[in-house]
Amino acid sequence: MPAPAAFSDIAKAANDLLNKDFYHTSAANLEVKSKAPNGVTFNVKGKSAHEGPINGSLEAKYVDAPTGKALPIPWLEPYTRFEHKPNPYLDYVQLDCSFLRYYPFSPLNFVVFSGFDIQGITLIFRPNSGLTLTQTWTTANSLDTKLELDNNIAKGLKAEILTQYLPSSQSKGAKLNLHFKQPNIHARAFFDLLKGPTANFDAVLGHEGFLVGAEGGYDVQKAAITKYSAAVAYSLPEYSAAITASNNLSLFSASYYHRVNAQVEAGAKATWDSKVGNTVGLEVASKYRLDPSSFAKAKINDRGIAALAYNVLLRPGVTLGLGASFDTQKLNQAAHKVGASFTFEG
Repeated sequence: MPAPAAFSDIAKAANDLLNKDFYHTSAANLEVKSKAPNGVTFNVKGKSAHEGPINGSLEAKYVDAPTGKALPIPWLEPYTRFEHKPNPYLDYVQLDCSFLRYYPFSPLNFVVFSGFDIQGITLIFRPNSGLTLTQTWTTANSLDTKLELDNNIAKGLKAEILTQYLPSSQSKGAKLNLHFKQPNIHARAFFDLLKGPTANFDAVLGHEGFLVGAEGGYDVQKAAITKYSAAVAYSLPEYSAAITASNNLSLFSASYYHRVNAQVEAGAKATWDSKVGNTVGLEVASKYRLDPSSFAKAKINDRGIAALAYNVLLRPGVTLGLGASFDTQKLNQAAHKVGASFTFEG
């Protein structure tokens, strides 16, 4: 029996139908995905907003799935000097430096470099223990690093360490996230180690399609609860319905998703903010798969904003997305938006 959805994904089917693959939100969007022979995947993104600067990011990700195999590296010793004998479970190291210090930390077996006169490192150590390393550099000059250890410390437990560094302002960030999945529970904990520190927790219990979830936030320094939310849902592959109360139980939303058949999907969402007034926001959307390589989407909300989208796989690895939004109450004004998206994957 699979684990229930995370708290933020309780209404994922309806939210994806209403928000995903609508390309009018940016004037142009370019994404290039590639995979190197050593398993490192690269993802380059660029987005041109209708107003403001162009944003982009460069992401590199490596997943080292545990194999249980050991690859000795006796050829390395003539080129480097070790203070400790190399661990035989090191997977692969190729470097050119005059001094290397090795610290065998079980079970991760990290390698730490220290010394002087480093000419270059061709490929840094790969721990064979189920680690995933993701590094991102954005046009905001932000260096983000994420280290994941999934289903290794304990069954169903995933740990993430996230760091952020902004060289221009010398700003630093560090977070620790924990995800725990079992057949009837999905619990998460998010810790901001440098700000506050703060902690956010959520948990979802599931049984035969019924889901009940809660979320809470806590500021350690202030010793105060910062937020709380709750949600209930019923989810099946063909349809799902969810009711959430967020923002300290002041923002309510009800969503519904229905997979009518293999070609047609439909969904709707209603929201009410008790702090703003009695107005209820409503949005409906539908998706129609034209053929195995293309689909079209449409949605409209209570303010008369309509959006259309078209996605087509031009050839293996090349996807084109086109979108437009129209203010049906101001058709004679320049309140409309169009956008395009290209995705290349190799």
